[in-house]
Amino acid sequence: MAKGNYSLVTEFILKGLTDQPELQLPLFLLFLGIYMVTVVGNLGMIILIRLSSYLHNPMYYFLSSLSFIDLCQSNIIIPKMLMNFLSKKNTISYPECLTQFYFFVFFGISECQMLAVMAYDRYVAICNPLVYSLVMSYQVCLWLVGGVYALGLAGATTNTGCLFRVLFCKKNVIEHYFCDLLPLLKLSCSSTFINEVVALAFSAFNIIFPTLIIICSYILIIASILKIQSSEGRYKAFSTCSSHIAAVGIFFGSLAFMYLQPSSVSSMDQVKVSSVFYSIIVPMLNPLIYSLRNKDVKIALKKVIERIFK
Repeated sequence: MAKGNYSLVTEFILKGLTDQPELQLPLFLLFLGIYMVTVVGNLGMIILIRLSSYLHNPMYYFLSSLSFIDLCQSNIIIPKMLMNFLSKKNTISYPECLTQFYFFVFFGISECQMLAVMAYDRYVAICNPLVYSLVMSYQVCLWLVGGVYALGLAGATTNTGCLFRVLFCKKNVIEHYFCDLLPLLKLSCSSTFINEVVALAFSAFNIIFPTLIIICSYILIIASILKIQSSEGRYKAFSTCSSHIAAVGIFFGSLAFMYLQPSSVSSMDQVKVSSVFYSIIVPMLNPLIYSLRNKDVKIALKKVIERIFK
């Protein structure tokens, strides 16, 4: 059918997490609190790593990059979500929707790959400590972070480019709290086969590939830790990885649950719950996990506070 025969959609309505009026204010307050903790935690982590020479090493360089990604991801999703809790009609224009989707995919893929880079960094630090400074030089770190963002850019550009070919006609109510791919494709009045294939291919690559790197890194790390004679040495080596393991488990678990299954199998309620975990909860938890379970961060924070109030 010719494109001119369609009345094309120029704006969408975001249905949000729930349509029950009595839950709007409590949810607004809840997610406002989460947003404040996320911004303070991630921004604080970036500033702390920058100010403290004690944390100027590859591990914390990657951690500051992860905090930047989490901070940007939360700013893409939560402010619009908070506005919608207080609005009667939760609209978003077509260009705004695709822009939100683009940056959501960009930072989502970047986080997947950054967690893999951090696992590789821990592998080199524990399994090859004598050559760590040579292998993880400043130039190598820059290339790794650049590669992370390049993969994010490629995924976001390809998926958003494919979305431009999809036609949206009469249906304009997105069964979600932001412009994600699966809810958008359900509104299409044209074929979405190419979009689904491209999305599945990129999802598989950006979930399975980093997961394999992380699993292989930790198999080698555990084998190396078991060779350490003293229990104190084993504990110290494992403690440097425990925060990363926790962050990886939460993020990839919710991500795989949502994207590594056919769109026909997943319900919108499952999609929303999974999305809340990896797009809102994980960015809040990451700085808490790395600060509460990391001795170096606590020491650096204490030194910075002492320097400020001296």
